[in-house]
Amino acid sequence: MTSQTKNTPSSEQIRRAPKVLLHDHLDGGLRPGTIVDLARDVGYENLPETGPDKLGVWFREAADSGSLERYLETFAHTCAVMQTREALVRVAAECAEDLAEDGVVYAEVRYAPEQHLEAGLTLEEVVEAVNEGFREGERLARENGHRIRVGALLTAMRHAARSLEIAELANRYRGPGPNNGVVGFDIAGAEAGFPPTRHLDAFEYLKRENNHFTIHAGEAFGLPSIWQALQWCGADRLGHGVRIIDDIQVHEDGSVKLGRLASYVRDKRIPLELCPSSNLQTGAADSYAEHPIGLLRRLHFRATVNTDNRLMSGTSMTREFEHLVDAFGYSLDDMQWFTVNAMKSAFIPFDERLAMINDVIKPGYAELKSEWLFQQTASTSGSVGEEG
Repeated sequence: MTSQTKNTPSSEQIRRAPKVLLHDHLDGGLRPGTIVDLARDVGYENLPETGPDKLGVWFREAADSGSLERYLETFAHTCAVMQTREALVRVAAECAEDLAEDGVVYAEVRYAPEQHLEAGLTLEEVVEAVNEGFREGERLARENGHRIRVGALLTAMRHAARSLEIAELANRYRGPGPNNGVVGFDIAGAEAGFPPTRHLDAFEYLKRENNHFTIHAGEAFGLPSIWQALQWCGADRLGHGVRIIDDIQVHEDGSVKLGRLASYVRDKRIPLELCPSSNLQTGAADSYAEHPIGLLRRLHFRATVNTDNRLMSGTSMTREFEHLVDAFGYSLDDMQWFTVNAMKSAFIPFDERLAMINDVIKPGYAELKSEWLFQQTASTSGSVGEEG
């Protein structure tokens, strides 16, 4: 019996299923209406559209255009309205609320503090505002009957020279505390011409501090970027990492041969923060059915499902899983596999990860599977009755 006939989830079940998100950009997930409101508040007049619906369409079309210039322009608009404490608190709170409404129970959301200093905020004020927003969003989600925990990943821009400063900031705001909530570090930006080895001092510092970090690698630049992120920098996870597929040969008879780097990634259980919809926009795959996630899941890599930029891709965790269910016939068991992978790979302490898996994720999927079973039983009983 295939997974399609076992327990293929409906769209509503996918939405209700507990989900874990490791790769989501704060400045890539704003509500269009919030952008319009904030632009009005700060006097920003360069939005391409002033109506929320039209603006949302513009962001998706710009990201789909195939033009890197237009794609980067989308972030210029979101960052432009995220320069005040009030704006950062609101955006972070709405992020947590939106993810919780989508069934996400744990999320690590990343942003670059250095991109929010134009109105005079300090790096510390940026971090404290975002942390405050996440806590407020968690509280509002609870009031609406949802549970979510959000950790922040502080990102340094790989074309800039502030990575050590941002790494030190991530270390100061890690762990519990009224202003804390940072769980790790990241570097992002164009891979070509800006290798992760430019930031070795930041990574060496984080390793000395026993802190966690992921690196955007293997999205556009390929295997050399992945190799450097792992073997030179010591990344705990790979942001995207989709181009590891270039080190995997699939023969005509269906047999598969892994190269040394792909074998290392699989053997060491290095998490891949895969973002299917975003990868289609950047050309890493031509369709969901051809996305490497299908093969990587079959080969038991530590694959996870993520959104990257919800606004630009017009997506959510529910939509990402809907696409994968349609493309690969994934079942609730497959969804649980991806979700447990992600929770195992989170940057919070082991006992807290284990509690999330055993007390939230597994019971949530067990309930959905039993629900599916009763539906199937009722359907079968009805058919028998009609035939009789």
